[in-house]
Formats: sequence, structure tokens, C-alpha cells
Amino acid sequence: MPDTLFGLDGKVAAIVGGGSGIGAAVAIGAAVQGARVIVLDADEAAAIVVAARIGGHAHAAHLDIRDAGAVRAALEGIARGQGRLDIVVCTPSINVRKPILQYAEDEFDRVVAVNLKGSFNVLQAAGRIMTQQGGGSIVIFSSIRSQVVEPGQSVYAMTKSGIVQLVRAAAAEFGSAGVRVNAVAPGVVETPLTAPIKANAEWYNAYAAKSALKRWARADEMVGPTLFLVSDAASYVTGTILFADGGWTAIDGRFTPPL
Repeated sequence: MPDTLFGLDGKVAAIVGGGSGIGAAVAIGAAVQGARVIVLDADEAAAIVVAARIGGHAHAAHLDIRDAGAVRAALEGIARGQGRLDIVVCTPSINVRKPILQYAEDEFDRVVAVNLKGSFNVLQAAGRIMTQQGGGSIVIFSSIRSQVVEPGQSVYAMTKSGIVQLVRAAAAEFGSAGVRVNAVAPGVVETPLTAPIKANAEWYNAYAAKSALKRWARADEMVGPTLFLVSDAASYVTGTILFADGGWTAIDGRFTPPL
């Protein structure tokens, strides 16, 4: 087994949403494994901070994934400047927690625009580049909410479930060109997005208790699953959803009987 199985030496990686949370952790992790990393984020200042932390040949730029033209220009610019684009990871998402009957149209549009349309824009732009160059790996972030839901999660869950089917379709369409497409589905992760939940001890602890490991994940615990999928170790893995959820979906609804 080669020592380079999990390494990313010389590969060009665009990490979308790399300015904070899981995206920042993945960007740093990819650089540690030898990738040339470009950090893309709607918050350019945050992306610059992460790129500076990485150092070396890392770059940063602003990107709003809701803008298909901007996504295409950014990824094509990277491919031109670096000579190729081997890895694209897309992490951004937003959530408006409300019952269906209280959801406003603008809230629906906002969540769908980032989570679903934004992911599609990244996947389409990356797919165009990678199918033409004859290889590459794309990872889009889904969620446990693609499988299990709770009140107030309707639109978010809908988008995360949509990502699953989007990834599967892309894997089927891009596979003959040597391009792999997969998704990571985290459970509850401590990030800026989930900070309001962490501030509520009862809510935070209830979520911790739902996993087999009885705790939340750290953002850096999403690095391994993501980098596995983009590495040569996963060279025959495409169209799959890797659940990094501490066993949440495996034991959902579990009752421990008196044994």
C-alpha cells in the first residue's frame, strides 16, 4: 500500500466556505496533506485569515455561491492559474428554523438559494472543468437532516436531501470522465451556525444524547471523512453519502430495553 494513499501532494483544492467552521478546518487539513489550497468564502476577510494561517501557496478570494457566473469565473480562474483543479469541497449552508405554516417566502428563497442552488452552482462549474480535464473529486456537504428531521427543519432538510440526489446524479454523469462526486453528512457540529443551540444548555445536551458517542462533533472531525473522499484512498468511491454523525442515524429512535 503506497504511503501517498491519503496524501494530496501537488493537488489543487478549492474549499468553498473555507473562511470558518468545517470549511476552514478542511482547508487547513488539505494543506497539511500537501494540497495547494484556495480558500473561497462570502466573507473575504475570514478567507484571508485562513489562507494566512495556512501560509505557503494558499490564496483567498470572495465568492457568493448564489451567483452562478461568479462561481464559474472563480473556479475557471483557479484552473487557469494553477494549471488544473483537482478538488472542490463545498460546505456553506444556512438554516431558518420555523414551522412550515410560519415560513415566509423570502426565508424559503434564502435557504434554497444558498443550500441547494449554491451547491448546484459549485457542482456544475467544477464538473465542467473536471470532465474536460479528465479527472477530479467533488465533495458537497449534506446533513443527517437529509434522513431524519424534527419540527422546524422542513426547508433545511429538503435542501440537504436534494443534495444527496444531486450528488448521485452528478456521479452518474461525470463518472465516465474520471470525476468522482460524493457527499459528507455531518451530525451536530460545533460551528458558528450552531452557536445559538450551544447557548441553550437543554437543547445542546439533548442533541449530544442523540448520538451513540453522546457528544457533539468538533469541526476538525469532519476533515478526515472529507479528505478521505478526495484522496486516492477513495479512488473507487463515488455517488456515496458518508455519514459523520457519531452514530446518530444508526440509532435514531432507539429504545434500550431492560436486558
